[in-house]
Amino acid sequence: MLQPKKTKFRRQQKGKMKGVAQRGNELAFGSFGIKTMESAWITGRQIEAARQAITRFMKREGQLWIKIFPDKPITKKPAEVRMGKGKGAPEGFVAPVTPGRILFEAEGVPYEVAKEALRLGAQKLPIKTKFVVRRDYVIE
Repeated sequence: MLQPKKTKFRRQQKGKMKGVAQRGNELAFGSFGIKTMESAWITGRQIEAARQAITRFMKREGQLWIKIFPDKPITKKPAEVRMGKGKGAPEGFVAPVTPGRILFEAEGVPYEVAKEALRLGAQKLPIKTKFVVRRDYVIE
């Protein structure tokens, strides 16, 4: 499961996810990718599940890049605990994403294979996504 080796602070404030992605919103490495259409927190488990689905369908051919990393700690208080008494203990890590962010990129496989693989990966994520292709890619 993806998570940082070390963080400066154990707990972090929730923050706001407004607007669209200003960076990480274009294909950088591969010819194909999936792009988010809405804001969400994506957990390390969800990223790992999507990665497994994509690599399994691509039969470990080509190359896959994960463009997000869960580095935001999320806390949770135990069940049936009264209000107050401080913030809960860290439970896991999430990657906050805004619309337009590229999540995964693929290269070295045919168009149909990449489209189906990334579709299967997108099913594992809690948000709407869109399949994107590099501008100069020629579909045979």
